[in-house]
Amino acid sequence: MSVSTQPKSSAPPVRTAHTQHSDVLILGAGVMGLSCALQLLKAGRSVTLLDKGKAGAATSAGNCGTITPSHAQPLTAPGTVSQALRWMLQSDAPLRIKPTLNLERLSWFWHFARRCRDDIQEATTRARAAIALQSRDLLAQLITDEGFDCEFVPQGTLHVWRNQQEFEHAQQDCELLNALGLPVEIKDAQQVHALEPALNDQVIGGLYHTRDAQLRPERYMAELSRRVIELGGRIIEEQLIDRIEHQQDRIQAVHCGQQIYRANEYIMALGAWTPKLAKQLALSIPIQPGKGYSMTYDRPQYCPKIPMVLEERSVCVTAWGSGFRLGSTMEFSGYDESMNRQRLNALERAAREYLQDPHGPNKEQEWYGWRPMTWDDLPIIGRAPEQQNLTLATGHGMLGITMSAATSLLVKQIICAEQPALDPHPYRPSRFTEKQYR
Repeated sequence: MSVSTQPKSSAPPVRTAHTQHSDVLILGAGVMGLSCALQLLKAGRSVTLLDKGKAGAATSAGNCGTITPSHAQPLTAPGTVSQALRWMLQSDAPLRIKPTLNLERLSWFWHFARRCRDDIQEATTRARAAIALQSRDLLAQLITDEGFDCEFVPQGTLHVWRNQQEFEHAQQDCELLNALGLPVEIKDAQQVHALEPALNDQVIGGLYHTRDAQLRPERYMAELSRRVIELGGRIIEEQLIDRIEHQQDRIQAVHCGQQIYRANEYIMALGAWTPKLAKQLALSIPIQPGKGYSMTYDRPQYCPKIPMVLEERSVCVTAWGSGFRLGSTMEFSGYDESMNRQRLNALERAAREYLQDPHGPNKEQEWYGWRPMTWDDLPIIGRAPEQQNLTLATGHGMLGITMSAATSLLVKQIICAEQPALDPHPYRPSRFTEKQYR
């Protein structure tokens, strides 16, 4: 037996970085990233997706699953700021802005407040309606063509009121919505209860938006992921991005520990996390995280047939064959990771005010997630300023799934140099640096 006389080294082994290459590298495997991947794979491109967690498991999974072109009217509406100020000290208010000295957030709110005007609201409504309507039809066609099992039902949504004055005020918007191809039917107390027997007798009327639809979002995300993988896409989870390597106006690589990912084209679809990573490229993306909550139960005895918005409380109610969910609220508190019990309780309290049976007997999940909110309430879709091979697909606010199909088609058309099927101008990333826009 021979014995080595060489001293043992205490230095750690040298690890060689491993490089992977694809046509397109997508940062973020939520609904935007996966939808863009599906479009590009069908166009013959090789695609890799990176996500810091599990694919489709964050904001894309815990929402109420409503497909709502009817929500074309933006949050930037006259009266929003004054209402938000009245609610600032109410911890369970539907819209809550946590007081802050954060300069980025203060700047965001200043720009947001400046856009709460009638003329701007109508232009924004038209831009949101255009992408949401196209996306709703594309989404329905995708689910049918691919045979996705996600409990998709195109039966509309019902917005209901308990206050007569607020109900009458809301009807003023019906003319514009109908003109934009968003049909809405006004229902009095008798009609609304006939349409939805699960409502209690405190509800005095509603607006029925017939073009809307619903799906179970976590199942839709699972189906998207499955199809992306079947078409040859690579989804790499639990990948924290350390550094984006770039030279002048082009990204060269994305570094994740010992892994290096290179591509010809890059897509940033990181939702509310987009601004944090974009800073590495000296890009200022005006997105604030709008925290929303949901609670999932089994089905109650008197289960709603149609997805609803309980208007005075801004709470969404969705029932599927497999469950029941209460959700919504909007909280601007940065990237706060705490579960606010008061806001969760507000969801149940709202349901008791409108429904005969507010929720099922067994609670399955409590959830929160951050919506990517821009100060003009329009998504950011297109080539990033000063980065020739980076496309942004983010900032969809509360309409991520609703706008995902049209967004991914537009992204594919941009990358493949095709004629866009939708006018991309309202969603251009460069608008935030245009003096006349600010």
